[in-house]
Amino acid sequence: MNILEDLTTLISAQGVSVETGIFSDIAPDEYVVVTPMADTFELFADNLPEYDQQEARLSVYSKGNYLALKSKIIGALLSADFTITARQYIGHEDDTKYHHYGIDVAKLYQM
Repeated sequence: MNILEDLTTLISAQGVSVETGIFSDIAPDEYVVVTPMADTFELFADNLPEYDQQEARLSVYSKGNYLALKSKIIGALLSADFTITARQYIGHEDDTKYHHYGIDVAKLYQM
């Protein structure tokens, strides 16, 4: 598994549309775009990496109550052992009417 597969499965299970990189379909009222950010070898033993730390950014878009969607996604992430490294309200996009909220996550994958 990798972080993109895990996040897609997790967010889809919440009933939210999700895509990687860019949302290519007609956007629903709520959706998430996952952008990979980094892959690092943070933990070593005997000069070989033991874990691959993978990081991604979730861009959460909602035309309605973004707080409810944000809370649902954050709860699911924490329950699935993701580390949330940053959260930020990006702003309201007046032209599209979406609230945009960013969540950065990381997860360790054993090699």
